Amino acid sequence: MASFNMKVFLMLLIVVLQLPKVEVIEKAKYKEYIARGYTLVDVRTPDEFEAGHIDGAQNINVKSDAFVREIEKLSKSDTLLVYCRSGKRSLYAAQVMVSFGFEKIYDLEGGFLNWKQE
Repeated sequence: MASFNMKVFLMLLIVVLQLPKVEVIEKAKYKEYIARGYTLVDVRTPDEFEAGHIDGAQNINVKSDAFVREIEKLSKSDTLLVYCRSGKRSLYAAQVMVSFGFEKIYDLEGGFLNWKQE
């Protein structure tokens, strides 16, 4: 029995280690990726989004019950750019996206607060 458990553990470890990672990138690189036309997702609340957002972003609120339903409408093979206010919610959202099979996700370092600073 112990041998079987070890095999299962090793298989799970291999799967976990092969999962794509979320990369947090600086604003200059993020701007470059926006210019390439990558899908831009603002994971803040609709009120935060309405108060100001990056041009071209779509709002998919990570705190909404519909979050998973909404992200499943996106192509898993697309490169996604995510952001929130400061970077905490977007990192969480990106990790959820990875668990649903998304492969290329970049998170804006410092979030929208960083974006607004010039």
